[in-house]
Amino acid sequence: MDVLINLFVASHIIGVAALLGGWLTQLKSLSTGDVRIAPSMVHGALVMLVTGFILVGLNEADDVELNQTKISVKSLILIAILVAVFIKRKEERIPKPYFAAIGLLTMANVVIATTWT
Repeated sequence: MDVLINLFVASHIIGVAALLGGWLTQLKSLSTGDVRIAPSMVHGALVMLVTGFILVGLNEADDVELNQTKISVKSLILIAILVAVFIKRKEERIPKPYFAAIGLLTMANVVIATTWT
């Protein structure tokens, strides 16, 4: 079971990398306002959501005690990110505050994952 859990943790991290990487690569364009939702951002958010829920299920099946409040907060933030990237995925330009919020929410999710015990 540990190997399976570790594979899904790795997939979850790859999803974070895709979402945050797609956002970070456009920071230079933020000053000109030419930012858009990269496909990697949508796919990364979807991978994070699916692998996150699978990880919760696998850990529950392995009788690991989970912090349900932390999982709920992270899930709500991720769903907000996913909705935000999905809604604007086809637009050529999106507003700077909207784009900034996606990155800040993503970073908040990473901070919550790593610091909330």
